[in-house]
Amino acid sequence: MEPTVAKRNSEAAGPPRVTTDLSVTGMTCGNCVRHVTEALQTVPGVRMVTVSLDGHQASVRWSPGSSADAGALIRAVEEEGYGARVIEADTRDHGQGVLSGWRLNLLTGVPVTLALMLGEWAFGWGLRPWFQWASFALAGVVQTFGGAKFYVGAWGKLRVGESNMDTLVSLGSSTAFFYSVWALLSGHGGHLYFMEAAAIITLISLGHWFESRVSVRASQTLRQLLQLAPELARQVDAAGVETEVPVSALAVGDVIALRPGDRVPTDGRVLEGGSAVDESMLTGESIPAQKNAGDEVYAGTVNASGRLRVRVTATGEETALAHIIQAVQRAQTSRASIQRLGDRVSSIFVPIVVVVAVAAGLWWGLAPAAAAKVHGFFGNWLWPGQVPVGTLAAGFIVAAAVLIIACPCAMGLATPAAIMAGSNAAAKRGILIRDGVALEKAGVVTAVLFDKTGTLTAGRPELAEAASFRPEWTRARMLAVAAGLARHSTHPLSQAVARGVVADSSAEADISSWEEAHGSGVQGTLPLTDGGRPGRARMGSLKWLAQSGVALEPGADFATHWSEQAATVIGLAWESELLGLIALRDAIKPGAPAVVRQLQNQGLRCYLVTGDNPKTAAAVAAQAGIPADHVFAEVRPEKKAEFVERLQRQGERVAFVGDGINDGPALQQADLGIAVSRASDIAREAADIVLLKSEIEAVPESLGLARATLRTIHQNLFWAFFYNSLGVPLAALGFMSPILCAAAMGISDVVVIGNALRLNRWKMRLPTPAQGLGRAPAVPEKILQPLE
Repeated sequence: MEPTVAKRNSEAAGPPRVTTDLSVTGMTCGNCVRHVTEALQTVPGVRMVTVSLDGHQASVRWSPGSSADAGALIRAVEEEGYGARVIEADTRDHGQGVLSGWRLNLLTGVPVTLALMLGEWAFGWGLRPWFQWASFALAGVVQTFGGAKFYVGAWGKLRVGESNMDTLVSLGSSTAFFYSVWALLSGHGGHLYFMEAAAIITLISLGHWFESRVSVRASQTLRQLLQLAPELARQVDAAGVETEVPVSALAVGDVIALRPGDRVPTDGRVLEGGSAVDESMLTGESIPAQKNAGDEVYAGTVNASGRLRVRVTATGEETALAHIIQAVQRAQTSRASIQRLGDRVSSIFVPIVVVVAVAAGLWWGLAPAAAAKVHGFFGNWLWPGQVPVGTLAAGFIVAAAVLIIACPCAMGLATPAAIMAGSNAAAKRGILIRDGVALEKAGVVTAVLFDKTGTLTAGRPELAEAASFRPEWTRARMLAVAAGLARHSTHPLSQAVARGVVADSSAEADISSWEEAHGSGVQGTLPLTDGGRPGRARMGSLKWLAQSGVALEPGADFATHWSEQAATVIGLAWESELLGLIALRDAIKPGAPAVVRQLQNQGLRCYLVTGDNPKTAAAVAAQAGIPADHVFAEVRPEKKAEFVERLQRQGERVAFVGDGINDGPALQQADLGIAVSRASDIAREAADIVLLKSEIEAVPESLGLARATLRTIHQNLFWAFFYNSLGVPLAALGFMSPILCAAAMGISDVVVIGNALRLNRWKMRLPTPAQGLGRAPAVPEKILQPLE
């Protein structure tokens, strides 16, 4: 029988959504979006910023407990040379109106430009007075309404002492337009350039319209993540009545109901029922995960089949989905160190271009014979250019062409466009990349270090065998003491002992004065022994027990046999006497050998660094395909970080792959920390890359994608520098008309973003050592000496 469902008004009381929406003026390209985003992120208390170029809006989400200071946001935007005002939710414009974004420019500019082109090129009316006056009127409309965006943007930057692409467009189009106005009103005669002025505005607007469309695709993953969590949830009260409430009204401890097809509104733990849950948007795993009582579910995932009752464990900004959104957004808006080159060039580029434009204009105006001679000389190898007739016209039009073709926007977009596309492609695969710097570091890694437990192995060891070496102690009694020592510890080996003892139906001994020796074992006081007196019991690694004075000779054969079977052998002792040994086996992950092989084929050296004993470590490494001389056993957590540092001193770029539980120091020390995690742990701060699945197949994929992203950044920067270094001289020499320059400028932005978008279709390719990056050189012998 279906439970009663009552509906509550969506305006029900609950924690308000602390979000401020702004209308931003002066943005014309993706570079402007980046500047506005960075400015808003500097305001204290801001947690997330989303800026829409098409809608000219910014949405700012505040951190819990912080005050929403809209005035500080507006001041930050204005200091960057843009305008901003607060807009209410009911008046929010999503950028879809007929005249929104760049649509007004296209609706006015395209018909006018086409009409003027037909008149001049098809019908030859260019020198007729009536057509020149009509051109003046039509081009004036485009200059006023279409050029407004560029003039506003240029003026905003000028007010703060800066310049940008809008400055060049405004100067170039104004030069062509106002020269033509002067020539028309003064009766100077000759060809007028109203068509060129209108075409400049129109073609660049068209390029920006394409750019905004492509940018929407580039941020598609983040937009999809933002739309995952539903707005309503079915809350279940103590009587079992379901009430539809806003998700913002839920609190930790509340119970919600999920029906087949429902999207999970918040993180929780299943209380009743069983179902398959699609977690693909969070983890990249296409196969639904089976959820039963006690299992965790995450906001944004989809309940595929059965009915579930779930107790809420996290809400709002504390959910796994919220952390993932923050990680993706942080990566997309971050700045890689390589971007500083583009920023430095862009900051001085506009003044240099203005100087070049003035110089070229004066050259063609004051020394036309010399300019024409140089033009003719290069024309023998290039193409015949059509320089305007008349020295004054030539000077103005060549200067306008230089101003128009220069494109600092492409240089500014080269890095952030690739980072946005790369982080999106990674997020779709269940890979979270911290920032652009992490992408850069991942692209130059030379060595990969793996932790064993939970990374190369499944991380859930099971009790394989136990043996007592004291005649009067039965196996059951020995395991009871082991369980008493293990039950307080969260270490995977201790938990395996506790589970195995329960399965073995052995009783649990009472232990007092319990303490844990980090990375070595546990110990405590056993109240009564055979002699009726208390004693100190220890359980842990054989090395630790030996250092504590325990004689291990009775269990030598047992330890050797099980270590060679890739089992971890731990010992149980009372005082200095060995009571027994326990073999715990943790199966290697099925995909580990293929992962190691892929990394080696990419030219990377693979190491195994573990706190386990040497024989077990060697057996696991052999199964995974890691060379025997690249295995380092009995390494404590802090020593793992020392080993990473040791490799770095030899010039290696080290990636450390761990489960993040005991690997914090090594993850921090490594050039690149990769945490093999679960969705509930993605807030971990130690790692540069977090894999949302507990499998390691994504390790070579994440490194390969990072290399592809870094390669794309280099390609974009090359294109931007090549385009400008070639285009500006050609325009100055008279080989590029203003119309052609405007088209080339718009195309350059689209090329940069389009090249970045290719990362969305990137697929893992496995090079052979001969065809790919090549096998890395051997490690110096002194690195391979075991750590002490």
